[in-house]
Amino acid sequence: MAQKKFYITTTLPYVNAKPHIGFALEIVQADALARYRRLIGDEVFFNFGTDEHGQKIYQKALEEGKEPQAYTDEYAASFDALKHALNLSYDAFIRTTSPHHKQAAQEFWKRCEAAGDMYKKLYKIQYCVGCELEKTDSELEQGRCPLHPNAELETREEENYFFRFSKYQDALLKLYRREDFLIPRFRLNEMLSLIEREGLSDFSISRLAEKMPWGVPVPGDSAQVMYVWFDALGGYISTLGWPEDEKKFAAFWGTKERPNAVQCAGKDQVRQQGAMWQAMLMSAGLPTTKQIFIHGFLTSGGQKMSKSLGNVIDPCALVAEYGTDAVRYYLLRHAHPYEDSDITEAGVREAYNAHLANGLGNLVARVMKLAEDHLTAPVAIADSPAMPDAWKPLEHYEFNRSLDIVWRSVQDLDALIQEQKPFAVVKTDTARAQRQITHLVTEIARIAHRLAPFLPETSEKILAAVRANKKPETLFPRK
Repeated sequence: MAQKKFYITTTLPYVNAKPHIGFALEIVQADALARYRRLIGDEVFFNFGTDEHGQKIYQKALEEGKEPQAYTDEYAASFDALKHALNLSYDAFIRTTSPHHKQAAQEFWKRCEAAGDMYKKLYKIQYCVGCELEKTDSELEQGRCPLHPNAELETREEENYFFRFSKYQDALLKLYRREDFLIPRFRLNEMLSLIEREGLSDFSISRLAEKMPWGVPVPGDSAQVMYVWFDALGGYISTLGWPEDEKKFAAFWGTKERPNAVQCAGKDQVRQQGAMWQAMLMSAGLPTTKQIFIHGFLTSGGQKMSKSLGNVIDPCALVAEYGTDAVRYYLLRHAHPYEDSDITEAGVREAYNAHLANGLGNLVARVMKLAEDHLTAPVAIADSPAMPDAWKPLEHYEFNRSLDIVWRSVQDLDALIQEQKPFAVVKTDTARAQRQITHLVTEIARIAHRLAPFLPETSEKILAAVRANKKPETLFPRK
């Protein structure tokens, strides 16, 4: 059977601040999907990286008295460091300031221009620097951007290039008829409502270089730089070596007849990922995305995280306290895949002790202690079992349901130990107790295999203990 190709990318976060727990959620979800697809035999290309141009980053660099490139180098490193902190398995880390990406962005521009989809005009807009997007009155609440209510909108008037977004309205509506294009489906309602209410308006795709020089130069017009979204979205394909490596691009991104790319993004990204980017791909004559998974936001104590409220959670600090797999576990099981979820340090601690230290960790210790003391050889286990039932919900991005299935197995095995009492049976009937313990070890191995996409380090430790017939070091020390 031929190996299938699977491409997955997260969004490319701005490097105007260090990584926060909300983005950690997205990258851990994408990592679990990538690991799952590798485990079922697919050849995976998992992309991650950073968006390093635009007004917001330019202003931050100036505020800190740094050259924009030095500023982005520093913050990009903090995102790449997540690879170790969260045990990520991405295959590429694309930076939009890399020479190849800039060349790819310019080639993408030229193709859209050749399609007749670019024109210049003088215009006046209300602009949110936080979103790096222009805002219409209907998108504002009390005259402010609802996502950045503390930031003043800027009024801008200048001559820029525009993209003929309106030209692709019917083609996008046709794309949206694909039931599996955007998950969950209800997230498309906002785009459909916008199209029905206002139609699609052409959007600006450049800025005057004399006002905002930090961007990719527009081909043939050095007075303009590309609008940050037009530049950054192309990172999803420049990472594949596009446009030079046509074979790799077609294999992983796909073709028009058979699109292959999966994107992960937050609920504030539907317009950019599900509409703007898809129209841009159509304009450039490239395949659209196969599927976009939209996750909810993380709040803390019922409030949006912000520095002023002091409730921002640093994922690296959580890892330092609880360990990588504990943070992965909490994000994948206790954050709803589609809706907003609340996270607090107290909630993480409670889940850690209840489900990991006293749950999985205690179960593995009990079973492997029995095995070490009473079995004469390791229990034989499969190296690559058939796809566990716990992975099936991943086809719908339901990480929480997958881990619910695993933890039901943990509870069931705990109950079986209490029912059979092998620790007592071994005193009177060694052979029977050994059969019971062998079954328990086999089930422990099954749990470990099920955990592989989610808690990879823990999975490996459990399987190593089973193969050695030894009780492992404490998996999750109580906090």
